[in-house]
Amino acid sequence: MSAPIDYGKLMHRAMRGLIQEVLLEVQENGLPGAHHFFITFDTTHPDAQLADWLRDRYPQEMTVVIQHWFDGLDVGEEGFAVTLNFGDSPEPLFIPYDAIQTFVDPSVEFGLRFDSHSDGEDDDPEPPDGTELAEAEEERHDAEVVSLDSFRKH
Repeated sequence: MSAPIDYGKLMHRAMRGLIQEVLLEVQENGLPGAHHFFITFDTTHPDAQLADWLRDRYPQEMTVVIQHWFDGLDVGEEGFAVTLNFGDSPEPLFIPYDAIQTFVDPSVEFGLRFDSHSDGEDDDPEPPDGTELAEAEEERHDAEVVSLDSFRKH
């Protein structure tokens, strides 16, 4: 029997692809208008690269702002590199897409939030019966639903 379709994993991949596409556009053309981004990422991710003093100050997660001053935006397949200014000290960062927890563009009230489960293939144990499977699926996917209505201006 084949494995069930993992909609959560597919949705995460699509949302991270959206982030990559937006950042590629900014890399090529700069930030248009009032657009700017708040990006929260997991500083413990093994592929995240940041200065030791930043890792010490933000041992779990960190939110960066891409707005007025940033340099060297280099968008790749697995993540992006950027140099940001921290108190008049430019610091290079590499943020893997897998490490991103939230991506928000407040200028247009758009945001994405990723749940904390990893995207590994076999990290979800099989529940022993169908009832528990339904409950487990409902519980796991609640945090993955993105409602665009919550970001629209009223």
